[in-house]
Amino acid sequence: MANGSNRSGAGATLADVARRAGVSTATAARALGGYGSVSKTARERVTEAAHALGYQRNELAATMITGRSNTVGLVVADIGNPFFAAVARGVSDVARAAGYEVVLVNTDEDVVTERSAVQVLVSKRVDGVIVAPASPVDVDHLAATQRAGCPVVLLDRQVEGLETDVVLVDNLGASRDVTQRLLSAGHERIAMVTGGSSSVDQAVLDRPSVSTARDRVDGYLATLADAGVAEPAAYLRTGAHTRQLAEALTTKLLSLPQPPTAVFASDSVVALGVLKALRDANTEIPRQVSLVTFDDADWTAVVAPAISVVAQPAQELGRCAAEVLLERVAGADYPVRSHVKPTSFVSRDSIAPPSS
Repeated sequence: MANGSNRSGAGATLADVARRAGVSTATAARALGGYGSVSKTARERVTEAAHALGYQRNELAATMITGRSNTVGLVVADIGNPFFAAVARGVSDVARAAGYEVVLVNTDEDVVTERSAVQVLVSKRVDGVIVAPASPVDVDHLAATQRAGCPVVLLDRQVEGLETDVVLVDNLGASRDVTQRLLSAGHERIAMVTGGSSSVDQAVLDRPSVSTARDRVDGYLATLADAGVAEPAAYLRTGAHTRQLAEALTTKLLSLPQPPTAVFASDSVVALGVLKALRDANTEIPRQVSLVTFDDADWTAVVAPAISVVAQPAQELGRCAAEVLLERVAGADYPVRSHVKPTSFVSRDSIAPPSS
């Protein structure tokens, strides 16, 4: 028909939907946009008409009317890390169930990339941002995002001085637990390989700046100190944000006059590098060196021997972060808080008493 009332497909307009549903264009817009007051009957007629015509909503126009884009940003440090991949799944599950899409950005632990990504997300008018911050101090862009009215939720890492919600696990307590388990198995020369430095030659005395790594190191050092273990920092190495760097750091540990009898890896990516170095050196696990890692990545259960792990509820962390963010988007004004989720220790075959 000339007036387009039977038009279908991508060319269908909001007016076509309204005409077919027998309502005004304004009512059709409110029904499809999920805002304003619309009767249940009218909403059902509009939804049915839109489906029959194959109507594609103009998201830009809807954003201008409602002030919302029904999108959220997720900015992570390394999507290649199974932990962040599982987190992203949790965020996506909650967001999509609530009618939101997720825009994912990977920063490779680079704050310049993170700053640019957040600025682009805000310019695209996302309704909120979940961030695993690359720096604990360079966060002016996150503060500016909040001032612009865009809610921010921190994931996995805390930042002092930034008043916002945080979702993470008890890294300090979990690290204490792992270190104590290794001590109880008879180990004293316990190494830890973690992130925080760009140098493969650094035997770390300084605490890592990122809160997650810092808390894990603090738990490790405090537990060794409580047990009276001398010079625990001699076996602490940082810089391992990649498998290759973790491998290099572990190789250096194995070359010490008294090499470690146990290694605690800070995450599953680091653990792969540790494992590669041990196997290249023909070091048997756990007869010669025990190994334990944060993160229950799939591979940890299928290698031989299977690796003992600190399991983080990664998907639950993502779900919680998304739920908190959407509450803030909806206008929740309760005080900001830290949402701390429990970890669990999964004992497998990679820990044994040190050999004589």
